[in-house]
Amino acid sequence: MNERLPKAKHPPNRLACLPYGVGHDDEGVCLEVQLGPYRILLDCGLGDLSHLIDQTQTPVDAVFCSHAHRDHARGLKSLHEAFPNLPIYASQVTKHLLPLNWPQKNPPKTSNFCQGLSWEKPLELFDDLTVQLFPSGHLPGAASILLSYRTSQRTYKLLYTGDFSLSNLQLVEGLSIEALRGLSPDILIIEGSYGTIRHSHRRQQEKQLMQRIHECLTNGYSIVLPVPTLGLGQEILKLLRSHHQFTGRELDIWVDGEVANACDRYLDLLSEFPLSVQNFAKHQPLFWDERICPRLRRLTPQQRGKIGQNSCIVLTDDLTTLYDEGYLLSGLWVILFPASPNEGQTLESPEIMSLMERVSIHSESYVLAEHSDGRNTTQLIHNLRPQHIIFVHGSTINLRDLTNLEELQNRYQLHLPSPGTLVELPIGDKFIQPEAPSSGVYEGELNDLETNITLTFPHTIVNDPHWRYFADTGLLEARWQGDELVLRGISQRELLNQSKTDQIFNDLDCCLTCCHYRGQRCWNSQSPLYGFKVTQEGYCPVFKPLPKPEDE
Repeated sequence: MNERLPKAKHPPNRLACLPYGVGHDDEGVCLEVQLGPYRILLDCGLGDLSHLIDQTQTPVDAVFCSHAHRDHARGLKSLHEAFPNLPIYASQVTKHLLPLNWPQKNPPKTSNFCQGLSWEKPLELFDDLTVQLFPSGHLPGAASILLSYRTSQRTYKLLYTGDFSLSNLQLVEGLSIEALRGLSPDILIIEGSYGTIRHSHRRQQEKQLMQRIHECLTNGYSIVLPVPTLGLGQEILKLLRSHHQFTGRELDIWVDGEVANACDRYLDLLSEFPLSVQNFAKHQPLFWDERICPRLRRLTPQQRGKIGQNSCIVLTDDLTTLYDEGYLLSGLWVILFPASPNEGQTLESPEIMSLMERVSIHSESYVLAEHSDGRNTTQLIHNLRPQHIIFVHGSTINLRDLTNLEELQNRYQLHLPSPGTLVELPIGDKFIQPEAPSSGVYEGELNDLETNITLTFPHTIVNDPHWRYFADTGLLEARWQGDELVLRGISQRELLNQSKTDQIFNDLDCCLTCCHYRGQRCWNSQSPLYGFKVTQEGYCPVFKPLPKPEDE
């Protein structure tokens, strides 16, 4: 580990970033950075690596993986097979979680495939290039990567956050701003998954999810939680094991697919987890337990026939298999999807979307964010004070929203690169004011006629990426907010959920069956919810039922 890599020979010194994949939509993250003569690959989440593998010589000098999620790591095995001598680095925890990305194949031997690094301990890659890893929250083992390149004139620093979260999660502590504050990087490559969106406090998100699960179980429904193999599923299991609404409850929680194998790997790495998690595990099992309620068990083929007989919870990363085998066709089920960083969207795959069209199971989405929201993203930026900021990993809309913030435009040089676009990064002691990104403001014309009102905007608005979501169905909700008129597009998923919710709640005294509920809002001036957006299953003291057909 202390041996230096041989000195690389490259073109004259320069600092640049070439993204192969920046995490837009469903693509993975893969970035090549060049500091002087050295080429470093940050993450390798692409499925197609032909641009890297179809070369006669090693494409880069070293590879660093920020964490073990598939969109940051899935290409590492192919890269290793093509160039076995190419060094790949990650944190110690990430090193042991990476093989979960290739469950059906022969995973590479961990000892040779990836080298684990200790937190904050500098590693000298070359005589003039060192690297340090700092915990970044988000997922056990997730790291922010600091590269320091020394010349006779000065030291250049580049910090790549990977995916990060400032909030403490159930199984991992959040990124510490104090640990990074004095780094003063020249270049910051930062994720912007949630753009400028703001979230409620993490504990409030957890409380809302637990309350919704409790309500579904109380009403006799079983619950399916589709989750990724790593991260979110284990967070929810820890919540269910420790939340007061479920402690001691007569309930079966089943874990299906590779999520269960990931739980086993977590248990093997328990000594690397926060002390609060280790202390919890001393008093009761973190995951598997058939004695203490709620019972938490692996869903084996022999036990699959039991699910749905009584209200239960199933966590799986393979929802289509449960459906194809018929287990979701009997009994009452609710599917709770994690909400996407893109408002109005959820994280279903095309296969799951096709499944949802075939069944009448009710589905909802919830927020349990593993990434920092817009407020925490800008907070980290202002504490680091870099000269250049490169935004990656997020929808085009959310990343553009960040680059349009005046508080960032006035202080930093902002970059929003497309895949395959080289970004040159001149570093100087004097700030160079960049060209401001497009503001996204469109001036139009309003015509007030006797029977209708027409809003006319310039043709350029159709090229704005926001339009794709806004005009999803062609249906809009309009309301006044003070002197401002707020327009909101209604998505296909919202319409789908509306029709399915009608089937479930039409016999209950709730907002959906109240005559004052319209457009997802309460319009009863006597209600404390007046004017607010309310959930369909909500209720207030002045509930008034919809008239029945015979009453009309």
